[in-house]
Amino acid sequence: MADYEEENMSDEYQGSPDGEVDMEDEDEEERQINQAQCQQLFASTDYIMEPTIFSTLKRYLQAGGSPEKVVELLSDNYVAVAQTINLLAEWLIQSGVKIEEVQDLVETHLKSMIIKHFDPKKADSIFTDEGETPGWLAEMIEFPTWRELFYRLAEDYPDCLMLNFTIKLISDAGYQGEITSVSTACHQIEVFSRVLRTSISMFLQYGEEALEKHLPEFTKMVCHGEHTYLYSQVLMHVLAQESKGGSNIRRLCQEVQQCASDKGLDVTPITLALSGASAYPRACQALSSMLSRKALNPADMTQLFKMYSEPDPPPVDLIRVPVFLDLLMETLFRPGSHVNPEHKHKYIYLLSYASCVIEVSRKGGRKSINKEELKPTAQALEKTQSLCQLHRGASDLIADVHTLFGCLKFPVCAMGVLRWVDYTVSESSYFKLNTDHTPLHLVLVDEIVTNHPLLHQKALELLVRLFQAGYEELDVLVRLELKKMLLDRMVHLFSRGCVIPVLTYIQRCCQQQDTDISLIRYFVTEVLDVIAPPYTSEFVHLLLPLIENQDITGILRSEDDSDPVSQFLANCSAVTS
Repeated sequence: MADYEEENMSDEYQGSPDGEVDMEDEDEEERQINQAQCQQLFASTDYIMEPTIFSTLKRYLQAGGSPEKVVELLSDNYVAVAQTINLLAEWLIQSGVKIEEVQDLVETHLKSMIIKHFDPKKADSIFTDEGETPGWLAEMIEFPTWRELFYRLAEDYPDCLMLNFTIKLISDAGYQGEITSVSTACHQIEVFSRVLRTSISMFLQYGEEALEKHLPEFTKMVCHGEHTYLYSQVLMHVLAQESKGGSNIRRLCQEVQQCASDKGLDVTPITLALSGASAYPRACQALSSMLSRKALNPADMTQLFKMYSEPDPPPVDLIRVPVFLDLLMETLFRPGSHVNPEHKHKYIYLLSYASCVIEVSRKGGRKSINKEELKPTAQALEKTQSLCQLHRGASDLIADVHTLFGCLKFPVCAMGVLRWVDYTVSESSYFKLNTDHTPLHLVLVDEIVTNHPLLHQKALELLVRLFQAGYEELDVLVRLELKKMLLDRMVHLFSRGCVIPVLTYIQRCCQQQDTDISLIRYFVTEVLDVIAPPYTSEFVHLLLPLIENQDITGILRSEDDSDPVSQFLANCSAVTS
């Protein structure tokens, strides 16, 4: 037994030196690999400026690297790019360039270089290497310039973990109002909820101005996916039930629905589910069929007409879907659109019902329905539709213009006529054949503007589109008179309260220098005739650049300062001071 143990112990003793040698060889090989990797990093340009220099240096020295070699590699490969930029920036400032301009120049170039060379894999390695949020990242998001950079990169690289985390950091820091266009936010429920809340609050606070400015980005975010659309619409549907601000939220819901439909997204099931269509399966089926195909069907319209003619009809919200109302308007008022006479009254009835019937909710009971305006609205709509379809030319319509003016007091009729006028005057031959100074169709637009402030924006869009048209087939002088006539319509719109949108458009025409200066002068002259102090700062800010432009108002001034231009400048001096 002793001999056996001695033999085995002897074998182990004899083999152990070889095992130690193997381990030492492996350690030496690993040290050499680490040294080579670190030396490769030290040999890169300006590596001494990298934030990882100290960790790499520690790793190199622990692997037995030579300090002299480190100094040699770092010094030989030190180009001083950052320091050279700082030096050039100082020279520019000393030569008289503003600090802000130099800073903007450097930051813009740096942003373009980062966008060009950004590597999402290397960016993600920042977190795996450091194991925590880098301090420089928290500092960067404090500056608008670098937040914009992260928004841009997040759009280009939605799967980058580092960018997703940065977007969350930006949201946590309170800048969620800036990231409505970042699709990355749609993948993080916490960030998305904050952005959605901030956007809705902004729409409620600033109204139509905020809606016009930010709606495209808001709808892009909401319509990013089916889950974001459903989540947003459910939330807004709940808020729309509130008495304070509920109608504004309902408007926002409908704008989002319309935008989603324009993008080709089929949101019909969500729209009908939120409007309570499940309790009315027949109405739901009829609406779903037409909304999905974006076309009206006589059989489905007949079904809806019967249901809404009953003493206990479905909720009016079911047919207040923007896409459905748009289909009705298109069918009834598009020139050349033919509706079967047997079904036309059904179309008119449903459009009238959706536009004027008022429902009042009662807790625990059936809604009360007010249909007092239904019959006169339907009668006016039928007259309006018949006149528009029978009389295409102004000469045919002149005899019935008094009747048409009476019908235009109904909002739904005004909306229909505005669409009909848009189609009519947009024909290429319309102004070529027209001999009146102010065509009757545009007189109708003036009447609509007078009666319905909510249609001001659509009227302005029509006038802008006509004003920007080329009219190459017309003589130069005729073309100039035509545009003056359109400016008269804009001045009328201006006088009825659509002040800022009209001024903003004319100022943009002046800045872009694509409009005859005599037309700008004509507009300014007409505006000076209809305004009177006191003026708001926003109004002065928009009109003053036009007034101070010598090319526009130079010939309008007199030596004794009794002209309207001088009087305006005197009256607005208190606002600008």
